[in-house]
Amino acid sequence: MVKAAAMEILFVTTELAPFVKVGGLADVSAALPKTLKALGHRVTIVMPRYPAFEQAGLLLARRLTPITVEMGGHTWEVTAFDGRLASQVDLVLLDAPGIFDREGVYGERGEDYSDNVIRFAVLSRAVAELVKQRAAGGAAIDAVHVNDWPTALVAKYMRDLGVDAPSVLTIHNVAHQGVFPKEMVPAIGLSWDDFNVSGIEFYGSVNFLKQGILSADLVTTVSPSYAKEIQSEEGGCRLDGVLRSKPRIVGIVNGVDYGVWNPATDSNLVARYDGEDATNKARCKGALQKELGLPLEANAPLLLHVGRIVPQKGADLVIDALPRLLRGSDAQIVFAGDGDAALVAKLEQAVEKAPGRAAFVRAASEAMVHKLFAAADIALVPSRFEPCGLVQLYAQRYGAPPVAHATGGLIDTIVDCDAKLETGTGFLFEAPTADALYATVQRAIAAFESDRWPALRRRVMRLDRGWERAGRQYEHAYRSLSASR
Repeated sequence: MVKAAAMEILFVTTELAPFVKVGGLADVSAALPKTLKALGHRVTIVMPRYPAFEQAGLLLARRLTPITVEMGGHTWEVTAFDGRLASQVDLVLLDAPGIFDREGVYGERGEDYSDNVIRFAVLSRAVAELVKQRAAGGAAIDAVHVNDWPTALVAKYMRDLGVDAPSVLTIHNVAHQGVFPKEMVPAIGLSWDDFNVSGIEFYGSVNFLKQGILSADLVTTVSPSYAKEIQSEEGGCRLDGVLRSKPRIVGIVNGVDYGVWNPATDSNLVARYDGEDATNKARCKGALQKELGLPLEANAPLLLHVGRIVPQKGADLVIDALPRLLRGSDAQIVFAGDGDAALVAKLEQAVEKAPGRAAFVRAASEAMVHKLFAAADIALVPSRFEPCGLVQLYAQRYGAPPVAHATGGLIDTIVDCDAKLETGTGFLFEAPTADALYATVQRAIAAFESDRWPALRRRVMRLDRGWERAGRQYEHAYRSLSASR
C-alpha cells in the first residue's frame, strides 16, 4: 500500500493556547495543527504577532523581506517572524506597526478595537500574499485553513490575487460575523462590484464571515449537530441561506489534547488520578475547597460552572437557579470566568448571599481551571447554543459528568444517562430554562449519592475524545479538495 504524500498546510488563526486565549479557538489552534503534524504533514500556523509571544520567551527570527499589503490607497509593510512551537509545528507571526502589536486580540476592557475592520483585513490580505510568495517560490500550499470571521477574507483575497490554493473555513460560532459599515469597502481592498447580495453585502453592511463562506472551497464547523443548526433560520444568525447555498457543511467534533488535559499527568493538580483509580480526585476536591474557603465536605457534591458569564453560556440560568440548588441539597458551587458586567454583578451578589456554599473565581488562570475540573463532581453546561463546547469534554476527562442543554455539540458529545445509570455520559435537558436546569441538576445529585456513581465516573473518564479522529477527518477534507482540483 502506497503511503499518501505529506501535505503543506497553512493554519490561519487569531488565538493560540497557551500564549493568546480568548476562547476555545485557542485550544483548537494548538491541538489540531499538532495532531496534523503527528499524522506526517508539514503544518505552519500563521497569526498576528502579539506581545504575549515575546513575553513568554518564544524565540523568533525576523524575515528580511516584508510582505507588502496595498489596500484603499494605503500601504502596509507587514513583517514576518518565524518560530517553532514545542509541538514542532512551524509558526509565522505577522506584524504591522500599530495594527497587531497590542495587548488585546479583538479589544480591551470589554470594548472592540474601532479599527478591527482594517486590522483583520490587513491580516487576511497578508496571508494571501504569503501564500502567493510560497507558490512563486515553488512551495505551494495544499490547504489553507482559516478560522472564523477575522481570517475569513483570506480565500477572497487569494482569488483576487490569482492564487490557486484550496481553502477551508471553519466556523466556530456563527453568531460572530465581523459586520462593518459599507463605507469600508474600498478601505479593505474590495471594489463596489463585490458589494452585492452574492458578495460581501449584508443588510446594507459588509460581512466578513459571509464573504468567507462564499469564497471558501469548503466550510466546516465544530460538530455535526451544529452544522445542521446553522443552516436553519433559528440557528443561522441570518446566514442560514448563504450556508445552505454551499454543496455541504461538514461538522467535525473538536477533541481534547491529552498532553494538556489529562488528570493522570496534570502538573497543576495536588494529586493525580485516572479512570481506573480516581481515589486522588477526593484530594483535589479537598485542596480546592480549602483554597476557596469552602467547608471540607467530601460528600457534598461540588458543582462547577466555568466559562464566559454571558447569556449564550446560560450563566443567567445558573444564577437564577442558585438559591434553589443550595436550598435543596448540601451542594457547593464554584463559578469561574468573566463577561457581561451586569451578569457578573448579579453573580457576585448571589455568591455573597451563600457564604460557605458558593465561590466565584473571576478571570481564572489556566492552572486554576485545571484544578477546578479535577475538584468538580458535576459540571454545568447550560448553553443556549453551543457549536461544540470544550467544557463538557474536559469535565468528562476529569471525572465530572456534565449537566447540559441538549443543543449543538453537546448533543454529539453527551449521552443522557438512564435511570439506573447503566448507560450515558451526562445529563441533558431540553429547554434552556432555570427550571429545567434545576430539575436536571437534582437528577445528577441523586446519581452522585448512589452507589453507581463511581461506575459512571469511570465510564466518562474512559471516553476517547482525543484529536486523532478529528485530525484524520480534516486530513480527508484537505485531500478531497486537492483531488477535486
